[in-house]
Amino acid sequence: MSTTTTGPTTGAISISGVTVPDSRLAREATELVRDTESPLLFNHSTRVYYFGSLAGKRQGLKFDPELLYIGAMFHDMGLTPQHSSESDRFEFDGANAARAFLRRHNISSQEIDVWTAIALHTGSGIPRYMHPVVALLSNGVEMDVLGITWAEFSDADREAIVAAYPRTRHLKKDIIRAFYNGIHHKPGSTIGNVKASVLANKDSKFWRTNICSLIRSSQWKA
Repeated sequence: MSTTTTGPTTGAISISGVTVPDSRLAREATELVRDTESPLLFNHSTRVYYFGSLAGKRQGLKFDPELLYIGAMFHDMGLTPQHSSESDRFEFDGANAARAFLRRHNISSQEIDVWTAIALHTGSGIPRYMHPVVALLSNGVEMDVLGITWAEFSDADREAIVAAYPRTRHLKKDIIRAFYNGIHHKPGSTIGNVKASVLANKDSKFWRTNICSLIRSSQWKA
């Protein structure tokens, strides 16, 4: 059963014991991401944190909520014009933005966990074998976008998270468009990446790179 309360000092929403960390680092991350991302991506990122945290509690994992929060909030920053590179995968762009943010706050000892979590959040099964922050960020993303592990969350928890950080009326369509808008200018960055499916869906002229074609067209004679 979900319990939803409001923190007495910060106004943070607590859902089944999970709340946004009450720290200067978390507050500044919230402000930065809210000012940079669209409401759609900001709310998505916050839901990812809650789903990931609840999954961690359910699995009995030991993790730093603050690091998971930073990972969740920055995981889609690479889709924004301010942080999108010319050719790198958007995951790396978001990871680099998070690393720069942590370094500005003189936090470097654990930045590798956050960087790796963001860089691998579309890693198709790889994150679950890694550090809890890496695994739980991917878990939260997969739940909010794909509904994976849907049955592992109670109706009350799902409804409380969405009530606090709403999904748009046409979230499925809207988030695919947001993904496309953030990566369409660098299709080469989607090689071996799930986002190639987004480009294929939105752009009839998109040609999906095939690893077999790359092997056959290499300069090796055999």
